[in-house]
Amino acid sequence: MAHLTASVEYGIHCLLWLVAKDGKPISCSDLAELQGVSPSFLAKIFPKLEKAGIVRASEGVRGGYLLAQPADEISFLNIVDAIEGKKPLFDCQEIRGRCALFGGQSPVWVSAGTCAIHAVMLQAEQAMRERLASQSLGSVHRRFIRKAPEDFVSEVAGWIEGRLKGRDSKARKLTRDAPS
Repeated sequence: MAHLTASVEYGIHCLLWLVAKDGKPISCSDLAELQGVSPSFLAKIFPKLEKAGIVRASEGVRGGYLLAQPADEISFLNIVDAIEGKKPLFDCQEIRGRCALFGGQSPVWVSAGTCAIHAVMLQAEQAMRERLASQSLGSVHRRFIRKAPEDFVSEVAGWIEGRLKGRDSKARKLTRDAPS
């Protein structure tokens, strides 16, 4: 968890829309357009979420992604680790042994045990991981729904449904126009 990138933020926002879909898949391209980001950007995030068992892919004209488990069982830590990997927050460089006064040979006491700075960073990372683990996608979705105006949530649902109907229409046209 060296640095939480925009991938985590976009991934979580997209997952929040999947919570609201009640089992209807949403395509990566629709989620990308909804969030104002390129589809290729999300196309790099969703396979990681799928590999971690957070989402599952649904094939076909109405295909896309669905949550693979209940939103209350998906922690922010699960999402962060899926997207960013389990990299440490701090990568200690053992600078403590490089003091010019040691002349290239640091005494044993210098490198004995965990570096005091690294220990603080390990504690901070542990606290952060615990906090992320305590927040579920479902609980944040409920907070979002309470905050957002009801008509906004309905507008987004209508927009997504319109996209699905548009894909159905295109698929029917392709089937009609296909050579027999």
